[in-house]
Amino acid sequence: MMWIEQLVTSFIASAAFGLIFNVPKRMLLQCGSVGMAGWFMYISCVQLGVGVVPSTLIAVVVVTVISQLFARMYKTPIIVFNVSGIIPLVPGGIAYDAMRNVVENNYNAALELGFQAFMLSGTIAIGLVLSEVVNQLLKRR
Repeated sequence: MMWIEQLVTSFIASAAFGLIFNVPKRMLLQCGSVGMAGWFMYISCVQLGVGVVPSTLIAVVVVTVISQLFARMYKTPIIVFNVSGIIPLVPGGIAYDAMRNVVENNYNAALELGFQAFMLSGTIAIGLVLSEVVNQLLKRR
């Protein structure tokens, strides 16, 4: 039951951010689906014992691949799906906890959480770039 709640929530979050980013209304279901697929891959990997950072990388690659497919299918820029799709993976809660610990003078916890947020953010960026590089290489062949 928890999986269904998380998938529905990730779908709504991705579609809602699509609204905020002025995605064409006809693409909101696809944007929500991309975010939900990425989150599903993330929680699946975490449940299987894969670390949080590799799970994030795998999920971002899935988001990017689906985004590339949707961009071709619907003749829409890939950024429409990428941005909405990565929203559930962004470590906003971890960054918030890091800043809260700074304010509470708990610097060791803040440093640890800040480093984790930095690693996850970097992993998202690397995943997006990696998938795009692979896509460009496949296009050239």
